[in-house]
Amino acid sequence: MESLTATYITRAEIWLCITTLLYFLMNGAQIFETLIFVPKWASSPPDTFKFLQDGKGTSLKFFWIILHSLHELAFIFAIIFCWKIDPVRNWLLALFIIHAAVRVWTLTFFAPNIIQFQSLASSSSISEEIVSRISLWKTLNYIRVAIYIAISIGFIPLCIKLFNIRQ
Repeated sequence: MESLTATYITRAEIWLCITTLLYFLMNGAQIFETLIFVPKWASSPPDTFKFLQDGKGTSLKFFWIILHSLHELAFIFAIIFCWKIDPVRNWLLALFIIHAAVRVWTLTFFAPNIIQFQSLASSSSISEEIVSRISLWKTLNYIRVAIYIAISIGFIPLCIKLFNIRQ
């Protein structure tokens, strides 16, 4: 590890803490959505799909776009400002790769399905295949949220390691 200045370590601490706090905020929102909102819209489709519609229900699209954008920028800044701190950098990169994989999964599976569910809000009935997809979506969402929680827990030892560098 190169010689690190106090300013460099302070910036690394700040960005790692911001990233960690944003990740835990995101986890709280995901847990709320998973335990409260998902059971509501999935309870009696297609009638309950109206909760997913923009302008008619509780659209969380902009909330998630803003939160993920802020978090991912902070995550990138944490990697940049921790770059000279090998053990922290390497674990941050590993966490970022896992995070990116889950984000790709979200954008390729979860988002398209929600969009389709929204489009079915005005339907009078839904097929058994859609009911199965809703069930799969809910089950996989538990796994996705658990992975995000595991990632956020992975930040804690990094924060401890980084704060111990000063000593």
